[in-house]
This record gives sequence, C-alpha cells and structure tokens, in this order.
Amino acid sequence: MSLTISDLTAVRSSHPEAIAEAADRRVRRPLVGDGGRLMIVAADHPARGALAVGGQRLAMANRNELLDRLTIALSRPGVDGVLATADILDDLLLLGALDNKVVLCSMNRGGLAGSSFELDDRFTGYRPQDIERHRFDGGKLLLRIDYDDAGSLATMESAARAIDEMAERRLPVFVEPFISRRVDGRVCNDLGGEAVATAIAVASGLGGTSAYTWLKLPVTADPDDMAEAVESSTLPAVVLGGEVSREQDATYEKWRRALSLPTVRGLVVGRSLLYPPDGDVAAAVDTAVGLL
Repeated sequence: MSLTISDLTAVRSSHPEAIAEAADRRVRRPLVGDGGRLMIVAADHPARGALAVGGQRLAMANRNELLDRLTIALSRPGVDGVLATADILDDLLLLGALDNKVVLCSMNRGGLAGSSFELDDRFTGYRPQDIERHRFDGGKLLLRIDYDDAGSLATMESAARAIDEMAERRLPVFVEPFISRRVDGRVCNDLGGEAVATAIAVASGLGGTSAYTWLKLPVTADPDDMAEAVESSTLPAVVLGGEVSREQDATYEKWRRALSLPTVRGLVVGRSLLYPPDGDVAAAVDTAVGLL
C-alpha cells in the first residue's frame, strides 16, 4: 500500500498497527556501506521544542512541510539515512521512505530548549528495547555538561546506562557531547578547541564498553582547532551541521576540512539541509553529499 502525507492521519486512526507492520517489512542495510562514509539527515529538533530555523520561530512546526523536505532529502543519491524521534520515523515508515536506509533513533529529548531544566536531559524518546523491537539501526543521545549545573550529572549517568544497554544489544549509539554554560539564562555550547576536546574525552569514557559508541561532533569555532580536538579519542565520529547559515559556502568548507580528519566518518546534518537559505533542499543535500 502506497501512502501519501495526506493519508497519514487516517491510517494512524484506523490502523495503528500499520506502523509496526511497516517496521517489520523494512529492508535493512549495513550501518556503513562500502565507501566507509555516512550521510545522515537529522530531524529530531521539534521534540525538544526547538522549532526555529534562522529567523523563523516556527519553521519546523509544520509537520507536512517537514515530511516533504525529509522525503526529498532521503531520495537523493548518497544519503544513507535519517535521525529522528518516533513520531517522525513512524510517519516515514508509513510513507515507505526508510527502505535501505540507516535509521537512527533520538533517545533523550527531555531537556526542552529554553527551560530551567534544560541540562537535566531526561530520556523521553526511544529506549534501547524500542530500537531493537523496531529493527532500527542505532540511537543518538545528547550530552551537555555544565560544570555549574547539577542536572548535568544526572544526564551523564543516564547516558552511561543507555550506552551500556545499547552495547548489550550490539546497537551503535551516537553521543553528541558539549561543554555548556548559561549566558543570561540561556544554555550556550562552548565550541572552543579545549572545550570540544574535553567533551570528547568525557563522552568516550562513558559506560562499561565503548565498542558501539560513535561521537557526533560540532566543528570547533576555529576550524584550525578541530584536528587537535578529535585527537582526544579513537572513536569513529560524524560531524553535525549546526544552525542554518547565510554563508553556506563557508559552512561547507568547514565540513570538508573536518571530513579529512582520520576519525571522522561522515555528516549528520538537519536544518542546514532541510531549510537552506535558498529553499532548494535537493541542491543543498547534493552539495553535502559531494563533500564525502
């Protein structure tokens, strides 16, 4: 049965079992293909209340538009898969957009953007058993550490246990670590070389084994610092895209330089590709794929 975006609500209301059935039918593929690189499109921002893109506060609030952009991105040659929360992945399953794609599941979305509890980032998304049950390919967790916020310790502990539970199932987990601090009440991530290196070192040591741990890393504020920062670990890493920039060529150059580093294995990019300044999703995705 071929569905369109306009069919989703009707199917969800009349036949919710269709989601599990689609998951069982999904054709899987290896995490890393013959080229040894990964190109993943990220769309887990809405579940943390982060709906803004550039100056548009509710850009990601229109689910039909987001799904349309995602299906375009996933259809482009060289795109390996998607990172998202259950609501979005369930929609993509029903649309048949996940065959032969890597599916990464967002695990902790409880640190709502702008909240007083933002750094006590509870695991409100996928659990390891959910990922295993749906035959998905891995998970992702966000780890922000503020030395002045006790909530960071709770997040560290829960992250370590999630890594253990994923490793027990032999499922990879992508850890996105930051050293963070509040500036005028707002959580800001430190992208200095020393801070990124420290975050990498802390994240790499979590859990009882690092065998299935990957790192999802930002490009340092000064791209020249990136090479030294990633030397903090031998774990495979992917580079995250970050905020949408009007200077896309400069952003692409930062990604290109990061991809030349020996432990970096790919890109995980969301808003920068789904909502490019010129609106051309296919072109933005194709350019990013070309960097690999």
